[in-house]
Amino acid sequence: MAEFAFGPERRARCPSLTPMVDVVFLLLVFFMLAARTSADRTLPLIPPSDAEGVYAGAPRIVTVSDTGLMLNGAAVTLDGLPAALVPLMPARNSIVVLQADDTASLQEVVLVHDRLAEGGIGSVVLAE
Repeated sequence: MAEFAFGPERRARCPSLTPMVDVVFLLLVFFMLAARTSADRTLPLIPPSDAEGVYAGAPRIVTVSDTGLMLNGAAVTLDGLPAALVPLMPARNSIVVLQADDTASLQEVVLVHDRLAEGGIGSVVLAE
């Protein structure tokens, strides 16, 4: 039998870790840039027990549903809501009750709250 000669024996090579370190660094940079670093926005709501004064005057219940807004059972638009509340409020810091229907989304409630705040109504109590 004949033996094959493949040349001199080579020393085993150690794999380079540089490409692996590069990939890990790129992944680290990607996830750092893709991560959310800002704080979530919060809604400043007043718990019913901490509300200033007593609920007085005409009812001011704003109901939010997926079909629209209701002020004391009457339909109202989002833009017209602060103006519709002014005659019902004995004082500018009177309490307004914001009630979300089972069909309302959180985004709709936040939009109504923001519109009330833009209209100068800051005492909003969230009810079930």
